[in-house]
Amino acid sequence: MARAFAKISFTPDVQMVQTEMGSRTAYRSAELGDTETVALTEFEQAFIAERDSFYQATVSQTGWPYVQHRGGPAGFLKILDEQTIGYADFSGNRQYLSVGNLRGDDRVSLLLMDYPGRQRLKIWGRARVVDERREPELLSQLELADFRAPVERGIVIRVEAFDWNCPKYITPRYSQREVETLLEQTRSQQQINPVAPQAPIVLGNGVLPLTISGIRQLTPQIRAYELRHVDGESLPAYQAGAHLRVPIALPDGTITSRAYSLTAVAGDQDCYRIAVLRVEDGEGGSSALHDGWQIGTRLNIDTPDNYFPLHHDESPALLIAGGIGITPIKAMAETLAARGTAFQLHYTGRTPQDMAFSKDLQRRFPDQCRFYFSQAQSPTRLDVPDILSNAASDTVIYVCGPSRLIDSVRQTARQLGITDDRVQFESFN
Repeated sequence: MARAFAKISFTPDVQMVQTEMGSRTAYRSAELGDTETVALTEFEQAFIAERDSFYQATVSQTGWPYVQHRGGPAGFLKILDEQTIGYADFSGNRQYLSVGNLRGDDRVSLLLMDYPGRQRLKIWGRARVVDERREPELLSQLELADFRAPVERGIVIRVEAFDWNCPKYITPRYSQREVETLLEQTRSQQQINPVAPQAPIVLGNGVLPLTISGIRQLTPQIRAYELRHVDGESLPAYQAGAHLRVPIALPDGTITSRAYSLTAVAGDQDCYRIAVLRVEDGEGGSSALHDGWQIGTRLNIDTPDNYFPLHHDESPALLIAGGIGITPIKAMAETLAARGTAFQLHYTGRTPQDMAFSKDLQRRFPDQCRFYFSQAQSPTRLDVPDILSNAASDTVIYVCGPSRLIDSVRQTARQLGITDDRVQFESFN
């Protein structure tokens, strides 16, 4: 949690309520120290660029807040730089409440929602009106060339704080465009494979009877699955790093299996959670799983195995993940945080949009996580020698991802004199 957010939001009255409700101690540390320089990272910028609406609050002369919805094509809220955002203000009902409020008080608060992904970003800033007569070039940066709504002015906001909110109680909702995209994908798949072989009613012959109780699209190619006991019973416990071997019906009717890491901290015994990357040019298992698994699909599987266990002492941990290799690393980060054990997490992927759990990790562990994007507009590369050379002598290193990432970490560790027993790895190949 950022200090800028805490110092704006945790007023004396808020602090008093936190004290009464027992949460003051947990939040007090967020206020300590100097306020950091606020800058929107690649994650915030990508999230903002994807939004087609947001809610904006201003303050009136009477002290009453006024909340207004703002909408337009995806990307109409523009990133001007890492501390400045803005949008073209389209003509509306001509009440001018928000614009009028800004004349007396330039403070605004924005709430940006991603309902399908159950994410929300809160932004605090100071806004000013951009007039075409005085700043035509700046207003032209905010306008949308292919959107015909009449523009009355621009609004530019200097960001003073932001915070990712927890996904709890966000009901997934889908826009007409998102529903049409999903329907088109389904129609295309049916055209490719119009008569798929009938899959068995129950897949697998393991000792645990499970049913798929939830499916969530994390990225365009990664889906998360929740598996629960068919009779609602508690599931066998596991430790971070564990995986499930699950049965999959292939298009030709044969049954195969694949192992997928459990992504959640081990404390929840009501549900197993895995995440699966769809690999179009692979052996077909992940594609068949994506196409075949539905809510209610029945699976009989064996209890979790763990060939990538987390250490149990207080030694610090260095977690390195590439792509879908984040799945066991996420559970490790949650476990280490719950223990109070020091750790750093370095997560690399192609773009922010391709990286599962990135926003959740950014929100929960902002001081421990670093992110790298090899194919983003402003690429940032994971520097393995630099990361390993700065690790403490008792740090245990965990890496999961493509073979080239694992090889790089292992070879660099040997060059730096780090013993093999301090480097634990798991390939998702």
